[in-house]
Amino acid sequence: MCGILGSVNITFKQQLLDQIKHRGPDDWGIENFTIENHTVTLGQRRLSILDLSPAGHQPMISNCGNYAIIFNGEIYNHQDLRNTLNKDLIFKGHSDTESILYYLIENGIRGVKEFNGIFAIAFLDLKKGLLFLARDPFGVKPLYYYEKDEKFIFSSEIRPVKSQIEFKELDKDALSCLLRLRYNPSPQTLYKNLKKIHPGHFIEINLNLEDISISEASYLEKKSPELPNTKQSNEVLIYGDFFQKAVKRQLLSDVPVGILLSGGIDSAMVAAVAQKHSDIPLKAFTIGFEGDHYEDEINDAFRTAEILGLEHHVKRIGFDDFLSKFKECARIVEEPLATTSIIPMYYLSELASKHVKVVLTGQGADEPLGGYPKYKTELLLHNIPGIIQKVIKSILSGYHFKNEKIYRGVNAIGITNELQRFLKIYEVFSNSEIKELIGHQDTTSIDRIKYFYEILECSNKKHSVERMMAIDTRMNLADDLLNYTDKITMNFALECRVPILDLELVNYVEQLPYQSKLNFSNGKLIHKAFAKKLLPDEIINRKKKDFSSPTSYWFKSESDSIKNILLDNKTLFGKVFNQKKVAEIIMQHEKGYPREKQIFLLLGVYYFLENFNS
Repeated sequence: MCGILGSVNITFKQQLLDQIKHRGPDDWGIENFTIENHTVTLGQRRLSILDLSPAGHQPMISNCGNYAIIFNGEIYNHQDLRNTLNKDLIFKGHSDTESILYYLIENGIRGVKEFNGIFAIAFLDLKKGLLFLARDPFGVKPLYYYEKDEKFIFSSEIRPVKSQIEFKELDKDALSCLLRLRYNPSPQTLYKNLKKIHPGHFIEINLNLEDISISEASYLEKKSPELPNTKQSNEVLIYGDFFQKAVKRQLLSDVPVGILLSGGIDSAMVAAVAQKHSDIPLKAFTIGFEGDHYEDEINDAFRTAEILGLEHHVKRIGFDDFLSKFKECARIVEEPLATTSIIPMYYLSELASKHVKVVLTGQGADEPLGGYPKYKTELLLHNIPGIIQKVIKSILSGYHFKNEKIYRGVNAIGITNELQRFLKIYEVFSNSEIKELIGHQDTTSIDRIKYFYEILECSNKKHSVERMMAIDTRMNLADDLLNYTDKITMNFALECRVPILDLELVNYVEQLPYQSKLNFSNGKLIHKAFAKKLLPDEIINRKKKDFSSPTSYWFKSESDSIKNILLDNKTLFGKVFNQKKVAEIIMQHEKGYPREKQIFLLLGVYYFLENFNS
């Protein structure tokens, strides 16, 4: 796990590379290459997890000198890939970097489709004059790039790019999309011409001509899983086999591994399997909140740790802690989000980094396994005839619901266009609100959803809920939850792994009919059925709390603090946003309507704009 930085016709030295030193404090390297009239520079900051010796140093150049690679991530099946290579190859060490370098040399860039792991890769083919960048299938690792006037620069984070490129213009289309969806989906960012590679895609930079050319392509493909050698045909047992192999695979490390433990079932399942493969109690880490808050999970997590025999470490934070780190978290994450768990993740990562270099998390279960209420909403709407939906819509349209999930579901009633219905279920701000806030409506969100709808061949899926889950697994996860998790954990030189997004496990899950995953009342059916073989009922039957903050309460009780920040018309935020509408949103929350996500997103945009030109 590391940070990568590279360029074409923009030379840089260690000072620029050290802007991502937090991602890899153990080692660094920079190499320059010349192809035609272009200078290619590859740099990497290393967090040593596999092969701690100098044999894992990057940039790594092949024995023949014709290929080079820089790599951020972990490839859990790299030894299996290595075993397929030319038997005459002599390896210098046992790092996954060396395995994938030679795998790409033998199989080409599309060989990344066989990588079971998390990664952002730059692979340079000096013989053909091609530079490739690739991002893992679920977008666990971010990868940004900028290209203009024969100059090209890419990085794990935006910060080094901003040091080389002056961004003067805020992308209003991207801002309106952000306000609609709660995050900016690939490839757009709030900076004009700064892009991020789609999950499951690679870009090719052709350096053979005076004018460099760039093209992007997907390597995602529908792949039937290889079922385990078992006489059992029971789906739950097969799921359990894939799940356990995924966790065991992701324990691959030459340094200790810990667990980010919530009070819920997902991280508990990961912890239960991981502990089975450890000779000592694994370290587990939980964040909680001062005061009596429903969102606090410390007691539940403590009980889980006690049952599983984990060494448990906890920390509690209050509103002052929350607000004091908002600006810092906005700087770290670099892209505003409406996800209130960003701040707790900061303190959780800080806590874990004092004890371990690698952590496993339970993230990634809800999207492929149907864990969110929106999937039950879609399931329900799919089964209600359109004429009845119109009657229901006419009855309910006059009500102002104080439950956000019900409000979104009601808004989606009667929309027959599938993508428009998905968008209505997703949206944080409505298009009319966005127009009031910034004078610019969202026109790009639907295109972003449509892109993955087509890439994933969703029209071939039997049910709309399967299509929604497939899109969310590659889109919402990548540029929202996984984005902030990567940025914040890596800020503390902490590698975060997501076993539930193991490639083989997800391949199997997506082959199952939706009935194995959810019904009108429950989600993650097969997941919870297997949990019974790992955990007692008291953990399995706990009410889902999500990993969130008590922002609903805080933004009411401390609304004056929020107003002091957002309602200052002398700031750039005050110039971009309609202050009257912002004040109305805060007031709505004070009156009991759930607007904490909207307020959190506005705070994120405020701090983003504070640093826009710096």
